[in-house]
Amino acid sequence: MKTIRHLAWILLLPAALASGAPPEQPHAPGIESEDYDWAWRSPELEAALARTGDPEAGRLAYEFCQGCHRSDASGRPDGTYPQLAGQHVSVLIKQMIDIRDGRRENPVMFPFVGKHLIDAQEVSDIATYLGSLPFAKDNGKGPGDALERGRELYERDCQVCHRPNGEGDAEELYPLLAGQHYRYL
Repeated sequence: MKTIRHLAWILLLPAALASGAPPEQPHAPGIESEDYDWAWRSPELEAALARTGDPEAGRLAYEFCQGCHRSDASGRPDGTYPQLAGQHVSVLIKQMIDIRDGRRENPVMFPFVGKHLIDAQEVSDIATYLGSLPFAKDNGKGPGDALERGRELYERDCQVCHRPNGEGDAEELYPLLAGQHYRYL
């Protein structure tokens, strides 16, 4: 079954992208909204989080993501694409589902993760594969000329959610920030 689905991806994705007409990304109240609730869990998010991801199926599906996020999921140090390798599986699932639901506007990603192409199981498979990869070390570090100010800002504005060392919180769906590309952050 997974081989058939992978074959369908290989055959259908290029055609869907070439037609220039993937479904338009929906728009839902997202982070820009006053009543945005980070912790809100849609039924689809709950379903995807409850699934057991298959890393091998995720590896096969990830082949279409490599052009942007690279084969090792290290992203791009110039900040155009985040490092996905080693990120919390729950966070990866949340981000993909938020893009699908329109809570996170991302017209570049939507054609690849939209409901028209993959289902909740495949979201879980991809996230499980990415979460199993080693965290890449080449993260495009910044100049390091304002480290004290950066620490102050992080402690004031970020560490409550992302934890003291940027380790994030998988249960609360907060991303791991430590080691993410400087320019992406």
